[in-house]
Amino acid sequence: MRAGLVTGEFPPMHGGVGDFTCQLGQALAARGVEVHVLTSRRAMGSPDLAGLAVHPVIERWSFLSLLHVRGFARWLKLDLLNLQYQAAAYGLSAPIHFLPRLAGLPVVVTFHDLRIPYLFPKAGRLRPAAVTHLARSAAGVIATDGADAEELRRRGGIAHLVQIPIGSNIAARPPDGYDREAWRARLGVRPDELLLAYFGFLNESKGGDTLISALGILDDRKAPVRLLLIGGPTGASDASNAAFQAQIERQIKRYDLERRIIRTGFVEAEQVSGHLLASDVVVLPYRDGVSYRRGSLQAALAHGCAVITTEPAERLPELRDGDNIRLVPPESASALVLAITELMQAPALRARLGQGARELASNFSWDTIAARTLGFYQSLITP
Repeated sequence: MRAGLVTGEFPPMHGGVGDFTCQLGQALAARGVEVHVLTSRRAMGSPDLAGLAVHPVIERWSFLSLLHVRGFARWLKLDLLNLQYQAAAYGLSAPIHFLPRLAGLPVVVTFHDLRIPYLFPKAGRLRPAAVTHLARSAAGVIATDGADAEELRRRGGIAHLVQIPIGSNIAARPPDGYDREAWRARLGVRPDELLLAYFGFLNESKGGDTLISALGILDDRKAPVRLLLIGGPTGASDASNAAFQAQIERQIKRYDLERRIIRTGFVEAEQVSGHLLASDVVVLPYRDGVSYRRGSLQAALAHGCAVITTEPAERLPELRDGDNIRLVPPESASALVLAITELMQAPALRARLGQGARELASNFSWDTIAARTLGFYQSLITP
């Protein structure tokens, strides 16, 4: 099979959708698929990856770009295209929603997030309508989250729909010779301090402001905690991240918390892995509740981290509070403080949560994700 993965971002661009596409493409290639990635010119200089042919050919995601995608698909003799959809990755523009109509071959759409804040100025009701049109015109749809799958089913008119979760974009593979205590010492963390970690961009949906408020309360109480911010503050696609980052910086300054915070900036995957393994607790206070579509959650689980996160909006029976995760209400700094204080005083509980997280992560291996994705592709193109 020859498959084309269409994505608005791809390494070296920074963003979860690009990282997902990279991981999925390599896992599909390992199963014998000839994989071609059609992406933005901003991905020029992408690393050589086993089994992947990367074509950074799109200057801007316009209607003309869709014709370029169709031309490349014909030239490469692709069997299908798999559009990795997240509005911000395509410049919040309308044309990408018409790719299935113009591509000239079957198009599968993977929805990474239906909760889009904005498509184009004054769109009004056209915002959900554009997404619904995209789903209905596709040969098949993959939802990465249960709530998104249910919402798409409710809208109706979709030919084929499956739910396939994402996996961790960061393997538990720190640099050679990794030593946890030495790593923490280089970060300036004292042996008696609890190291909290937050991984990912500081966008509004991830609740970074709630975390900073909780850190302010802990600072007032003189609790021995530090906060490690892993990764760059903003991604390559979503301009709203920069505005929210500025809000976070003002909050940090107002509470005088800079001395409590360690910033890594953007670092390579093995460095991210080292930082996650060095942390005591990963805190992910998503404003809209935890879900399996969150790559930051998947990375923390894969590293066997004790995780504090927010109660899911939908039922996720695999998540067991106090066993493999610690759940708190969204947008509650006080509840976050209580959970952090509880884990600070209970190393055995942290160890139990970490072990449970590692076991849960086994459900989200890339080999399993690729096998299910390939099976879905084959069901759509086999007569």
